[in-house]
Amino acid sequence: MTAATRSTDWQLLQRLLPYLKPYRWGLVGSGLLLIPLAAAAALQPIIIGQAIALLKGEESTYGFLKTLTLTQGIDLLSMALLVTVVLRFGVQAAQGYWIQKIGQNITADLRHDLFDHVLRLSSRFFDRTPVGKLITRLTSDVDALGDVFATGAVGVLSDVFSMLVVILTMFFIDRLLATLLLALVLPIAALIIYFQHCYRVANYKSREELSLLNADLQENIVGITVVQLFRREAFNSQLFRRRNQRYIKEVDRTIFYDSAVSATLEWIAFVAIAGVLWLGGALVQQRTIDFGTLATFILFSQRVFDPLRQLAEKFTTVQAGLTAIERIHDLLSEPIEIHDPDRTFLRLPQIENTAPAVEFRDVWLAYKDDDYVLKQLSFQIHAGEKVAIVGPTGAGKSSIIRLLCRLYEPTRGEVLIGGRNVRDFTQAELRQHIGVILQESFLFSGDVKGNIALGDNYTLAEIQRVAAEMNIAEFIEQLPQGYDTALRQRGTNLSAGQRQLLAFARVAIRNPEILVLDEATANLDVGTEALIQEALNRLLVNRTAMIIAHRLATIRHVDRIFVLKRGQLVEQGSHSELLARNGVYAHLYRLQALTKDVAPQQDA
Repeated sequence: MTAATRSTDWQLLQRLLPYLKPYRWGLVGSGLLLIPLAAAAALQPIIIGQAIALLKGEESTYGFLKTLTLTQGIDLLSMALLVTVVLRFGVQAAQGYWIQKIGQNITADLRHDLFDHVLRLSSRFFDRTPVGKLITRLTSDVDALGDVFATGAVGVLSDVFSMLVVILTMFFIDRLLATLLLALVLPIAALIIYFQHCYRVANYKSREELSLLNADLQENIVGITVVQLFRREAFNSQLFRRRNQRYIKEVDRTIFYDSAVSATLEWIAFVAIAGVLWLGGALVQQRTIDFGTLATFILFSQRVFDPLRQLAEKFTTVQAGLTAIERIHDLLSEPIEIHDPDRTFLRLPQIENTAPAVEFRDVWLAYKDDDYVLKQLSFQIHAGEKVAIVGPTGAGKSSIIRLLCRLYEPTRGEVLIGGRNVRDFTQAELRQHIGVILQESFLFSGDVKGNIALGDNYTLAEIQRVAAEMNIAEFIEQLPQGYDTALRQRGTNLSAGQRQLLAFARVAIRNPEILVLDEATANLDVGTEALIQEALNRLLVNRTAMIIAHRLATIRHVDRIFVLKRGQLVEQGSHSELLARNGVYAHLYRLQALTKDVAPQQDA
């Protein structure tokens, strides 16, 4: 987002209104506390000024005080001052607690909505967004907004309200001195607004640099094995150092504007007091005002500039919060490309079997612009049919799976399940009936049974049954705590083969109608692959299956083989038919030396 398109503070605050609405009565109650706070702030200088006027016997002393003795008057004013002090501190404490509690609830709501929104974004968004940058938005930016409430920076609003009450009170007492103070407040307010704009521009850039810094950090940690194997430690450290320096440079700019505000406010505050003393002293000499009024205005000058000083102290926090709102709104504004329909058709098991189980009709797909990875793709897969999809790297095999599961929308054409467009099903319903096993299975932190159930209400007996069917019950029971064994992040305390076996059980327990294997056995050793092949054969019974494989020996017995090249379907048929055709499939097959007649041909 450029500086030209950045929102004003009011526009940013308006974006928080939906989150403020559930707590509106708490905010109203907190706002009502501003009245006694402002009243106490305005009364204290008047009480002290009246005490001085009473001691000196000046004309500005209020009439009811003149009827009292000096001791009685001072006692009364001292008691009144004590009441205002106790009232002010008590109300400030209550308001601070109230505001912080509401603020933390608001940031929790924001964090939840951000997370929920991110989970609904399409794969296209994650393809172009570094993980570290996204995590910064979800954590650091939300925390920056929470700091506005936690540090009491919202209290600036009450200080500004108090300042306005004090200024109005000053005009009732002496317009000339009030005008002097106001003349000093207006230009400093304009200066603060200018520094605020400069600070937020710099702060936005520093937050962007922090996002990129975190993205670099995340990338190096995830890829630490490659970094170490290829001796990239020093090189990557130098790259990180340069990124870190760019971040520090932007942070230094924010520090400059923060310091400029604080220094300017301190200087203007002293000028204001000096101005009141100079003009007030002249008015006292002319007997236009007395010492009590002058003392009142000296205290009033402090009451006027104290809120501005506090704003300077909390300037960084407030501006960081505004920047956070801006960046959070940017993320919440990311469009959700995959939408559920207003109504859904029948569930997949109830769809008549006369229609093809899977059908692609003239499907085109481009991840960006007109760079198509799939072109004019049309095919049908009938219920119960086992189809393999093969082709060179980059042919578009995995893209077919992404379209089938509706992780992407086709640029043109239609994808149908049981004769219905996949857009007619809710995403949850569609994916409930499609079981996908990827080449690298992702496991969550938690226990074994939790990684099989994935939040669904399966009983332990059901999990044990499917583990036995998938031939992994023995392996699980050998773990330290069996099905309750805790798994580290990404399941690193299991082997690659064991993680893949859990992925098979995860799909099997859901009993999907359509099974998708995307290089699912590529990471299995010979022993593990043999163990799972029997279970896989049971899983494939009476199911439609799409199998993506580079190892062509594993797909010789499927019903049909689709051969892709540069995003187009160039061949289809059985294993023997495609070999006899001597086309792309036959070429790939011979490259892998999977037939007995390859060696004699090579010897010849």
